[in-house]
Amino acid sequence: MNLKIRLTILSFLEFAIWGAYLTSMSRYLETAGLSAQIPYFFSIQGIVSLFMPALMGIVADRWLEARKVLSLCQMLAGLAMLGVACYGNAAGHSASFAIIFSLYTLSLSFYMPTIALSNSVAFAALEGAGQDTVKAFPPIRVFGTVGFIITMLIVDWSGLQDKPWQFAVSGCLSLVMALYALTLPAMPIDKSKPATSLYEALGLKAFSLFRDRRMAIFFIFSILLGSALQITNGYANPFIRSFGADEAFADTFGVNHANTLISLSQVSETLCFLLIPFFLKRFGIKVVMLTSMMAWVLRFALFAVGDPGFPGVILLMLSMIVYGIAFDFFNISGSLFVDQETDINIRSSAQGLFMMMNNGLGAAIGMLLAGKVVNHFTHPEMIDGNFYTLGNWSACWWIFSSYILVVAVLFALFFNYKHNPQKSAAE
Repeated sequence: MNLKIRLTILSFLEFAIWGAYLTSMSRYLETAGLSAQIPYFFSIQGIVSLFMPALMGIVADRWLEARKVLSLCQMLAGLAMLGVACYGNAAGHSASFAIIFSLYTLSLSFYMPTIALSNSVAFAALEGAGQDTVKAFPPIRVFGTVGFIITMLIVDWSGLQDKPWQFAVSGCLSLVMALYALTLPAMPIDKSKPATSLYEALGLKAFSLFRDRRMAIFFIFSILLGSALQITNGYANPFIRSFGADEAFADTFGVNHANTLISLSQVSETLCFLLIPFFLKRFGIKVVMLTSMMAWVLRFALFAVGDPGFPGVILLMLSMIVYGIAFDFFNISGSLFVDQETDINIRSSAQGLFMMMNNGLGAAIGMLLAGKVVNHFTHPEMIDGNFYTLGNWSACWWIFSSYILVVAVLFALFFNYKHNPQKSAAE
């Protein structure tokens, strides 16, 4: 089979595993009586991302080739996720937080490293085949998002959004991935390369960048903006579902197929990726980052005023569309900025630090604080045998929107960057 097709399947499976539960897990947690604990399930993703990818990366660098580490991690992640599904099914509406959270954390601890490992396997295979990774990899990676969207839709249309079997879909795909990874080209360990320490792998070497005032400010704002990354993954589905308690919205498409509506966000993310090179060259990192922040402001504000009926659903759809700008213009552009502004000797560490500030600390802290806001303004309630999270959702979204607006104003004031279009064009 053609190498690019094989790597496309790898990327598809990698993110299909995640899409099976990430945006619908909150719906199940509602029915399991764990709605107040939703922020813990999303914040743990950021916490394990601080160290597990680095640890597994060191194992792949020193002792076991990457495809085998990838296979082992996927197998353990899949088995633990199947444990979540089986226990959740047996526990019904009164699941133990300690048990289900422990199994979920175990699965996530082994899944999160596979994102970087699958990239490493793909890069090594492309380089071994004499391919230009810059040109060859992006079309392959796009199918990761396609996989994410497809499993979102499968879980939605098979009626699993509020059931633990969505985790079984993810777990089974992980086991398929574990077997498939072993069929990929070998990536021999280079014993001649200097061993990467945990200190370096975690990006701690790049903390020297904090001596540069501009980079220090950039990383601080990476935490502040990163706090928004998981909020709608955690709460968009229960929010849209909450309208089902109102007879006026009970039969609307959005209430019954929230995952399908939310999947527009991932479609937008894929398309907006193509806009980044133009915007970076034309306007520079400061304008691009501010554009991302204002998109987050709109994302939350549109949630505050939208509903699944007509014309309110148009506002929700617009919120999904601006998500692509909000996510890509921050994550991808920020990574490119770090790559361009740091010395080649600490570039990898700087990327690790950016991910730690953004997807690690920022996302974890953001979800814990967002959970306090949502739990303050909303409450779980059973109506006609269905669980809903009811209350003043609009206040929650306005608070999140206002927070990002303040972050945007502070970023505009304190982050000094003069864009040089000629230099960007040359690069």
